[in-house]
Amino acid sequence: MAEVLDKKKSGTKKVVATSVIDKATYMKWLEVMYRVRRFEEKGLFAYSQQKIRGFFHVYIGQEAIAGGLATAIRAEDKVITAYRQHGIALARGMSSDACMAELYGKSTGCVKGKGGSMHFFSKEHNFFGGNGIVGAQIPIGTGIAFAEKYRGTDNLCVTMFGDGAARQGALHESFNMAMTWNLPVIYIVENNLYAMGTSVKRTSNVEDMYKMVSGYDMPSEPVDGMDPEAVHNALLKAAEHIRSGKGPYFLEIKTYRYRGHSVSDPAKYRTKEELEEYKEKDPVELIQTKIVKNNIASQAEVDAVIKAIDEEIDKAMEFAENSPLPLPSELYDDNYEQKDYPYIMD
Repeated sequence: MAEVLDKKKSGTKKVVATSVIDKATYMKWLEVMYRVRRFEEKGLFAYSQQKIRGFFHVYIGQEAIAGGLATAIRAEDKVITAYRQHGIALARGMSSDACMAELYGKSTGCVKGKGGSMHFFSKEHNFFGGNGIVGAQIPIGTGIAFAEKYRGTDNLCVTMFGDGAARQGALHESFNMAMTWNLPVIYIVENNLYAMGTSVKRTSNVEDMYKMVSGYDMPSEPVDGMDPEAVHNALLKAAEHIRSGKGPYFLEIKTYRYRGHSVSDPAKYRTKEELEEYKEKDPVELIQTKIVKNNIASQAEVDAVIKAIDEEIDKAMEFAENSPLPLPSELYDDNYEQKDYPYIMD
């Protein structure tokens, strides 16, 4: 914890949730962020060979958010996000094997090959997806937070969405309910500037998205999404606010995706100069540099983590390729069925 001067009340102090960042935390960020980067790169390669089909949205460039999330919240907390979700799933502890197999549509995948790239899920890791409908996760996450409050737990729900999804009407209904009922939910907009391909400035008069909750009196702030430490500290602060019974918190995490919206997007709506400018802030490269430069760990230790993860992802690719496809007989397994529904025909 740290004490800082409250500018609104001269001479007074307030407690802000920060943490003393130790070596283990830095190494965890390196591990998570490099795993996400390597997983996505290998996934793109498999997609180019048509081993992965359908829609495919990679998290390359946004890895610092996954890193900060991995160290700032509890395993018991719930997380729900949109379809650019492989990185968050891995950050929650889902195995590279199960995630890669799901991309391949194999029965050993995290949802038995039935969800594919956009619909990961893991009850064990409190990860609720991966949702293919734009903005659909916002009211779902609000409902999950309601369930935690109803059960009397100390858990919260991190509800993540993109800047494009922030234009959905369900967002405002969710914000209103969350504040009215004082629900334990952290809303995160991952603002990577472009939605599918339309810039934030072309979709809203309010470009500073953290201000959009002012009408609900929900506390909010912008966060540097290229820095895992900034993400980590912002999430700690938001979580402490919520666990102390003060209700929802909103974070605009400013980030950037280096690839197009999906594999089919040439991203011609942005300049090469802009892309290169953001690549100079590459979070995966910068965390490695910071660890070594600040003597947090040696280059040999960093290289050992990278080597281990390279081997892990290579094995995940092999696991996915060698796994069987789902049986046709399993098509109707794990589907909701209400046997007494009057319109079901035999």
